[in-house]
Amino acid sequence: MSTSWMWSSPSSAIGYCRIWMAGLLVLGFLIGMRHALEADHIAAVATLATRAKTPAECIRHGAFWGVGHTVTLFLFGTVVLLVDSVVPSRLAAWLELAVGVMLVILGLDVIRRVRRDRVHFHQHEHGDGTRHLHLHAHAGEPTHDAHEHSHERVSGLRALAIGLVHGMAGSAALILLTLERTPSAAVGMVYMLLFGLGSILGMTLLSVVIAIPFRFSARGLTRFRDGLQWTVGLATLALGCATVYASSLSALGA
Repeated sequence: MSTSWMWSSPSSAIGYCRIWMAGLLVLGFLIGMRHALEADHIAAVATLATRAKTPAECIRHGAFWGVGHTVTLFLFGTVVLLVDSVVPSRLAAWLELAVGVMLVILGLDVIRRVRRDRVHFHQHEHGDGTRHLHLHAHAGEPTHDAHEHSHERVSGLRALAIGLVHGMAGSAALILLTLERTPSAAVGMVYMLLFGLGSILGMTLLSVVIAIPFRFSARGLTRFRDGLQWTVGLATLALGCATVYASSLSALGA
């Protein structure tokens, strides 16, 4: 059957091209959301969640990770696209090795903190009568008596930095995908930007799920949090070691 009717006029050809382009960019956004759910990304953000004292802080960390991931992904990818090249496989392996080392450090840090801190949840009331669930650590304190405390906001720079490292490591595969799917560097840059925005949304939504335990009542939550932190720490450490092993073989040409 002839398909010449599809291109009967220049306007119809332009219309089909626009539809194809729009579908391609939407696909980039959706793939970005899926990309945020990769194991090493989840492990890294889960370690950040062990530092969060409120659900809002946990979600903020996820968003900062996504921003850092998108910044390096877009900048690094744009440079490579503009020079019409690809990331050498050896360099990509070294970047993955850096991610593995980072995961090992994050996992060990979680294990160190859960062993050091005696963490528990309790209801806390401020002078104005406001009550809320409070996470408190008693590292070095013999007992838990009435105490004053401040609500320190943990900087999002840590999450941003972790996202930057992940973005560099993930840029190699994304650039190859972009070169295969897009007709020009300009469209490729838009594709990568939407991919990054999708990853921000995906990780923010995942952080909402991670933050759900903070909505539980204080009773019985301490053991659950300790077990969750041990699980996150050990799983991140194991994933980091596996990543280091696999990427080092590629980086060293073994």
